[in-house]
Amino acid sequence: MADTQSASASTGGVIRSLIPARIDRLTWAPFHTRMVIALGTAWVLDGLEITIASAVGAVLNKQETLGLSSTQVGAIATVYLLGEVFGALLFGRLSDALGRKNLFVVTLGVYLAGNALTALTWGNDAFGLVFLYLTRFIAGAGIGGEYAAINSAIDEMMPAKYRGRVDIGVNGTYWGGAIIGTLGTYVLLNHISLNISWRLGFLIGPIIGLLIWNLRRHLPESPRWLIMHGREREAEEAIQQIEGDVERSGQTLAPVDDRDAIEVKPASGHGYLALIKVLFTKLPARSTLSASLMITQSFLYNAIFFTYTLVLSKFYHVDAEKTPIYLIAFAVGNLAGPLLLGHLFDTIGRRKMIAGTYILSGVLLAISAWMFDAGILNAFTQTLAWCVIFFFASAGASSAYLTVSEIFPLEIRAQAIAVFFAIAQCFGAIGPIFYGWLIGEGTDPGQLFIGYLIGAAVMIIGGLVEVFLGVDAEGKSLEHVATPLTAVSVGGQRIDE
Repeated sequence: MADTQSASASTGGVIRSLIPARIDRLTWAPFHTRMVIALGTAWVLDGLEITIASAVGAVLNKQETLGLSSTQVGAIATVYLLGEVFGALLFGRLSDALGRKNLFVVTLGVYLAGNALTALTWGNDAFGLVFLYLTRFIAGAGIGGEYAAINSAIDEMMPAKYRGRVDIGVNGTYWGGAIIGTLGTYVLLNHISLNISWRLGFLIGPIIGLLIWNLRRHLPESPRWLIMHGREREAEEAIQQIEGDVERSGQTLAPVDDRDAIEVKPASGHGYLALIKVLFTKLPARSTLSASLMITQSFLYNAIFFTYTLVLSKFYHVDAEKTPIYLIAFAVGNLAGPLLLGHLFDTIGRRKMIAGTYILSGVLLAISAWMFDAGILNAFTQTLAWCVIFFFASAGASSAYLTVSEIFPLEIRAQAIAVFFAIAQCFGAIGPIFYGWLIGEGTDPGQLFIGYLIGAAVMIIGGLVEVFLGVDAEGKSLEHVATPLTAVSVGGQRIDE
């Protein structure tokens, strides 16, 4: 048994450390709660952003606001998406190079600045439009960077036994943001002058962001990241800060076995070239798995979410003003799934739960497609069907982000998240266009029936890929799930150079 306060020892450039084992033996403490609140809010903000942008889109058409054309309004979402992809790739690289804490503070600042500036847009002249799109790009870049930096930080500082449920629950809070955005914009747009209310809508996210800013500033850097970069003293200070918080909550730290130590030889230069080498030469099966899970869930979600109002209005003749009510019900089902099912990914296991949620949601979608085509559903039962389907699909989609964030080496983790997030967003963008074309004027449900069957097949394919290529990561240290590129040995087992 080793002294739990001994973080590492260096010999010939090789660092021997118990830090990963010290993190994984911890039980839940106030520190973990603060971390989840401070970092997990990123997904709330993204859900909030997408919902608010969708809600105020029609308002921006009016002359009393910006008087934009429908094409100009539609471009707002496109620019935000491009910003997310750019931000994920840029800040993902910087997060791996400069640290998790530096980036999860910076990306929040970028997001806050982008949204605050959006609210100052003055008109639809050339300069006004450029300013509007630039601010939406900046806000998107901030959120895209959040995905990469924060998933990495949460996984690296969360004990292994909680990692699955926390990741899945946090990713699912996207829909909590959607609910806040829907309620917030509904109240603002119906009770305040439109030219003021849409601007206030874009300030809801920054207000939430400012509330968590101080929490983030006082979180430690990832001790795992520090030790992999040879910063032993800082790593020891960070892990002692976490352990001290646990002890102050009245818990006694369990001893750490010296045999659980990891040996690393820090090296620099793990950029996107190193990532590509790992993806295509060392871990092609994991790359295939990650791409499959991320693309399939993104396609389905974007296809259904961005066209649900068209389905309700064109096939069920729901008034446009009433569609937010249906969105809230849809969002509640999406939020409940990850929160209620998340712990099963740690107990039943990753492979069974990921495959199960993907395949089950695909089967349920196929059944609801048949009911839709047969004319059995109405607006209420259609929404109820979506709630049930996405109760499972939302947990599955969240597990896709969990998978990507835990099955690649620490040195390139944020970049891997960024790459697969970008790929998923690009493929996901196909869904709304394709399903919008299938919906048309709402005169032929047969076309949309085929579209729903395609979406169902896509999710089932994702589930089957998980069956054959899934990684059983539940309860395992990150270093045992994905050996660090700089590792010399893990748990006493030497790594072949």
